[in-house]
Amino acid sequence: MIPRITATDKALALIEQLKTLHGPLMFHQSGGCCDGSQPMCFTAGEFKVGGSDVWMGTVSNCKFYMGADQFEYWKHTQLILDVTPGRGSSFSLEIPLGVRFFIQSKMFTEEELEQLEPLMEIPL
Repeated sequence: MIPRITATDKALALIEQLKTLHGPLMFHQSGGCCDGSQPMCFTAGEFKVGGSDVWMGTVSNCKFYMGADQFEYWKHTQLILDVTPGRGSSFSLEIPLGVRFFIQSKMFTEEELEQLEPLMEIPL
């Protein structure tokens, strides 16, 4: 099965650092304007997800959610979580470290679309 969300080695290293500082984590990408369209990292359970969110999979044992409207634009692409220097203006846990997460993407091939991991059910 092909994952819908993956991460670079740099992003995985930052996630492990944040887990050490904050415990279990989760990600959410809302699709709002400005920093809302960037993936945000929270302590697991800190951000409330619901029926308007899609659970896309996990990255380093952290659930990754996306707003359903945003997912409609990205559903044909594999998301690649990465990190870059610079401060965003969000509440994401990495911001005080002088870095921020961002998304790269690649279009799925027709073959890959047939082998995608299924979307996860969000327990309500």
